[in-house]
Amino acid sequence: MDFKELASIVALNSYTKNKPGVDENGRVFSQWMEALGYRTERYQRTDIGDHLHFIAPERDGRKVLLLGHLDTVFPAGSFEQFKEDEQWIYGPGVCDMKGGNWVALNALRQLHQQYGGLHNIDMLLVSDEETGSDDSKYLTAKLVKKYDACLVFEAAGANNEVVVARKGVATIYLDFFGKAAHAGNHYTDGCDANLAAAHMLIDLTNLTNLDLGTTVNVGKMSGGIGANTVSPDARLVIEFRFTRGSERDRVLAAIDQLLEKTAVEGVSVTMSGGLQRDVMESSPQQQRLLDEISQILGYSLPVEKRGGVSDANVASTAGVPTLDGFGPFGDGDHTIHERASKASFEQRIREVTAILSGMVMSSY
Repeated sequence: MDFKELASIVALNSYTKNKPGVDENGRVFSQWMEALGYRTERYQRTDIGDHLHFIAPERDGRKVLLLGHLDTVFPAGSFEQFKEDEQWIYGPGVCDMKGGNWVALNALRQLHQQYGGLHNIDMLLVSDEETGSDDSKYLTAKLVKKYDACLVFEAAGANNEVVVARKGVATIYLDFFGKAAHAGNHYTDGCDANLAAAHMLIDLTNLTNLDLGTTVNVGKMSGGIGANTVSPDARLVIEFRFTRGSERDRVLAAIDQLLEKTAVEGVSVTMSGGLQRDVMESSPQQQRLLDEISQILGYSLPVEKRGGVSDANVASTAGVPTLDGFGPFGDGDHTIHERASKASFEQRIREVTAILSGMVMSSY
């Protein structure tokens, strides 16, 4: 398989905050998609890359959305080289997820050649997934509701697994406001924000339930002025992840209760941040989609659950049957060792072509 085309976009720096680079990646991909008869609907943004919705001619029948992202995590100059050996390709985005987008593109090309055109299979590429999809998640949630199923092109598992569930994630900031005082002369006049934050850290950590896959992590704490001053302020940065909606609700309710009264009199606390991406849970509708794919392929795809999040969380939360992991298998993503298996590209392109043919194209 020739990877020169993929290498050309891997060479483009598309760090999320590099809007010109992300947009150039989108421009190249738009040319490839428009050559297949797609119309590009561009959602222009000022500070991040534009989101691109590629729309095929529409007919009566089912509609499927292919979902990916244009951005990568590497700033300019940090990791930009593409190389290959007999088994692997290496470079920024080869598996996360320029490689996944390229799998989708080549499946569409094969379908276009087979059927002489494409219908009812659209593709959405967003520009800010690697920083949490803070902008695009609203667009994705709105657009995906127009479709009967969504396939997401993050990397496959080591054994070609597709992803049926992902943890939800929330990032919360707690700011504590106390009263400064000289620690030697006026200790009792102060209200220690650091002490209140320390008590809160313990209470928050105790909300973790590993048996249910719920983790509450205070990843950063800060506060105070110096050793001789009772701290007038403090901050906790918290991330919690969860595998089910009931655990999301339990932790959020518990945090609200903790905020009602701090452990130190005179210290108040405010909360900001919140839910970043909701949980992707397995569902009967998703299982029916898996069963259909098994019938189309003649074998069942292995499945797995992941602790990390993706835009599959957004599509699934919107109520659309969603499967993730249709990209190539790779590892080392988010590091300078990122690589993808050459053989997995061939397998995934073949599978996605067959799946989309059976779900959409062969019904015409």
